[in-house]
Amino acid sequence: MPQPLPTFPIPSPTSSTPPTTNDLAERHAYLALALLEQLGPHRLAALLSHFGSAQAVLSASSSQLHRVAGIPSAVIASIRATDAAAVPAILDEAAQAGQSLLIPPSPDFPAALRSIPDPRCCSGHAVSCSFLEAPAVAIVGSRDHSRYGEEIARELAIVAARAGIAVVSGMARGLDAVAHQGALDVGGPTIGVLGCGVDVMYPRQNAELFRRMYLGGVLLSEHPPGGRPDSPGAFPRRNRLISGLAQVTVVVEAADGSGTMLTVNSALEQGREVLVVPGPVNSPTSRGTNRLVRDGATPLLEPKDLLRLFGATASAATPTSAAAHVVPPCTLSPTEARVFDALGPVGMHVDELALAIGLPVGELLATLLGLEIGGLAQSLPGAQYRRAARA
Repeated sequence: MPQPLPTFPIPSPTSSTPPTTNDLAERHAYLALALLEQLGPHRLAALLSHFGSAQAVLSASSSQLHRVAGIPSAVIASIRATDAAAVPAILDEAAQAGQSLLIPPSPDFPAALRSIPDPRCCSGHAVSCSFLEAPAVAIVGSRDHSRYGEEIARELAIVAARAGIAVVSGMARGLDAVAHQGALDVGGPTIGVLGCGVDVMYPRQNAELFRRMYLGGVLLSEHPPGGRPDSPGAFPRRNRLISGLAQVTVVVEAADGSGTMLTVNSALEQGREVLVVPGPVNSPTSRGTNRLVRDGATPLLEPKDLLRLFGATASAATPTSAAAHVVPPCTLSPTEARVFDALGPVGMHVDELALAIGLPVGELLATLLGLEIGGLAQSLPGAQYRRAARA
């Protein structure tokens, strides 16, 4: 089955170099602070610099915390109410959901997010961490869209994904879902940003997309496991993360007052490029995008406009199979990878397979079951297995 993102080491208070100590108490204290929504990395850095360790920050009195400039009383109250003893349960819950935590000062934190103001701790699940290193485009638009918007969003996602450009969107119904599905259908990289915990399936209508993203993409959120979509500021935070991950944001279709404009504003504040797809002048679902063009936004007139920004060309975009990135063997356990590699398009008897790879039949059957649940293997009559057609 897919493996979670690697556990990123927590940096020491005085250095950006990951620590070599196994001091779990300090690690848990750091994570407890990093997960405070009101704190943010810059205030956290100031506190660590002043007190010398995360444990010292949590042990400090209110009067001691007030001595650090720029820490509001409400944040101090949150720090005083924080208990690092709750962190192991949070980590266990994340691990059970196939997640890991990404910490901003870590060298493995996505470079694009490190460059935006106030980068925050994220939780995530990834089939391939290389997706977070790829050039990326955010494709966003309305939940209520036209057939025109759907066709454009899908075409842009396919063209970008085939060129190796990661497609970023918000996992919402509507054009977000269309963009993710377009990238997945051609085996391209795609990153879904959630306004809730990575383990919370929202909206329910996207259950199949959620499953496909879990098997073949990246899911990211600034919310801890279990975070609800109705929490204050959930979707502005999601939109900020969407635009932060991408070098370019493309607005496909948006009505007047659409929440998509929040993502546009975030992109502009972050210094990112924004392209807008013009729509029919009599279409209510394009009034917002047409106003952006009228006000000076750069129009996107054809997919090549997007590729040119990334220095890519349509001819260089090599199509890949729809399962090329679904769950590459590098994301499997060593045993799963051995079994996956041994499977072919033609059925193979369990006994023959066990002999070929040197596994006990019981262990092999358990591994095959996991691969079958993950959509990578297919059972056939007569105790035979083959690689699933999509894999």
